[in-house]
Amino acid sequence: MSVAGLKKQFYKASQLVSEKVGGAEGTKLDEEFKEMEKKVDVTSKAVVEVLTKTTEYLQPNPASRAKLTMLNTVSKIRGQVKSPGYPQPEGLLGESMIRHGRELGDDSTFGGALLDAGESMKRLAEVKDSLDIEVKQNFIDPLQSLCDKDLKEIQHHLKKLEGRRLDYDYKKKRQGKIPDEEIRQAMEKFEESKEVAETSMYNLLETDIEQVSQLSALVEAQLDYHRQAAEILEELAEKLKARVREASSRPRREYQPKPKPAYNDYGESEHSNGGLSYSSSSKLPVSSSVRSDRPIRTPSTRSNPPLDQPCCKALYDFDPENEGELGFKEGDIITLTNQIDENWYEGMLNGHSGFFPLNYVDVLVPLPH
Repeated sequence: MSVAGLKKQFYKASQLVSEKVGGAEGTKLDEEFKEMEKKVDVTSKAVVEVLTKTTEYLQPNPASRAKLTMLNTVSKIRGQVKSPGYPQPEGLLGESMIRHGRELGDDSTFGGALLDAGESMKRLAEVKDSLDIEVKQNFIDPLQSLCDKDLKEIQHHLKKLEGRRLDYDYKKKRQGKIPDEEIRQAMEKFEESKEVAETSMYNLLETDIEQVSQLSALVEAQLDYHRQAAEILEELAEKLKARVREASSRPRREYQPKPKPAYNDYGESEHSNGGLSYSSSSKLPVSSSVRSDRPIRTPSTRSNPPLDQPCCKALYDFDPENEGELGFKEGDIITLTNQIDENWYEGMLNGHSGFFPLNYVDVLVPLPH
């Protein structure tokens, strides 16, 4: 930097300090200029935030956005022309439906419906990809260009204007010590920068019809997407209704259980393990009071307490999982000793004490209040 440049930087810094610390007043810009500057600032903030929110609208998953950005960067470094697209949720849902529909097979009504829905979801994903491309070309890219060029250029002009104002105010306050010609040149440069900044802001604000056109393109793209999506979903709805009608019109097949093997009476068994032996060919006598389709329960050899004390009957088998719990079998009569809370009892069975869940038993004689 030249000596003159260093001096100018010193003048601007000195003037800035005197204004911020000393309360010195600088050259005031007119109200029209300030209003214009305020509108440009709001426009700049609006464009930046709308760009961010539009990207989030098209690509709502932040993890997928970050991964896509990384892949696009890698593709550019490698010189690849085609970069991977955003994984649309409709496409992921469609792939899942198709995979499970194929597993269920064509003979499954639900499987066929999943295939129909999966294909429609994949079509929705393709339409969503088209929306992404359309919005990027006709809305995001033009706004990004506005942000990178016009707004950036205005900020440059405003920054240059502020620097020249500080230089001019510093020299103006030292009139007599600084040559009048130098002060006049500083004033001319200040006025020149003000005019350039004012013109660029005016042009931006007066041509905002371009931003309205870009916003219109966004809405048109959305409308086209929703129109196509509605057609796809209406077509899918008709297919699913047809499947429901077809399934409802088919005669219902009754379930035919396979014949169960008949169990032998208790008695001596040829099996060394002492278990029950049965065969599909053996049958119980017709006069037997035991039904052939129900296994015979082993008579309980446990001693049941008298019903003159608080007790309950086990509805199901309960296998203890934790220390302190009381295990029992269906049909056991358990003596109640205490109620822990609304879900657990404490009781005794065969000399063992422990806790057990209330919903496993039917209380015969309740605990005294």
